[in-house]
Amino acid sequence: MKFRRSGRLVDMTYYLLQHPHALVPLTFFSDQYQSAKSSISEDLTIIKQTFEQRGIGSLLTVPGAAGGVKFIPKIGISEAKVIISELCSLIAKPERLLPGGYLYLTDILGNPTMVNQIGRLFASVFADRKIDIVMTVATKGIPVAYAVANQLDVPVVIVRRDSKVTEGPTVSINYVSGSSKRIQTMVLSKRSLKVGSNVLIIDDFMKAGGTINGMVSMVEEFNANLAGIGVLVESEGVEERLVDEYISVVKLTDVDVKEKQIDVMDGNFFRFLNQVTL
Repeated sequence: MKFRRSGRLVDMTYYLLQHPHALVPLTFFSDQYQSAKSSISEDLTIIKQTFEQRGIGSLLTVPGAAGGVKFIPKIGISEAKVIISELCSLIAKPERLLPGGYLYLTDILGNPTMVNQIGRLFASVFADRKIDIVMTVATKGIPVAYAVANQLDVPVVIVRRDSKVTEGPTVSINYVSGSSKRIQTMVLSKRSLKVGSNVLIIDDFMKAGGTINGMVSMVEEFNANLAGIGVLVESEGVEERLVDEYISVVKLTDVDVKEKQIDVMDGNFFRFLNQVTL
């Protein structure tokens, strides 16, 4: 079908947004719109400039016969500040307090709009790293992991507490829970990871980091590579942190159960976002 330039721009933009990190040959667009490659290149230049001006991301051009164009989702500092500020406000609500000082986060993790925004945050800050797969542990980290994986165009693997018949043969490891200091077990299907895979670990909450440290050990057990660690909420004031290098969106600085007060601030996210070039 023959498109006018305005139609091509809209349709190409939609396609690129739906296929992040996928290498799209120019011939694909050329055949799709029955247009010369030179016209397609001009269109892509317009889209690239708009994406970068709006802080949506960038277009990476790969030269050569096997090349094409790749959309890399990224987020601007101003938009990231709005999203994280909203998250802090939501988490700081006193009614989130549960017995034992735990926080109720299910409504946030069940909100598709908010979870997708969180996915964009992580995908942006990890955009310059080679990532083949996103790993999380069942169950609350799953929505965030899928949102991140969608933006990075990679699969998700889920580490579980016990084996499932539908998973086939599994690898099982023991790890020490950072908060309770108890020995616990996690399992992962042998088919989940290939040797040499670059794994991004994503979790919803980190206290001492025992669970994340367990997933790091699982990555090593598969002879895969740790590409990074992303945490939605980290808790401050932990005596011993088992994980050193990670990126957090929000930091929980204090929880006063008696006064029903939750103090929240930005995590270390912006320190790493500033290192990502748009």
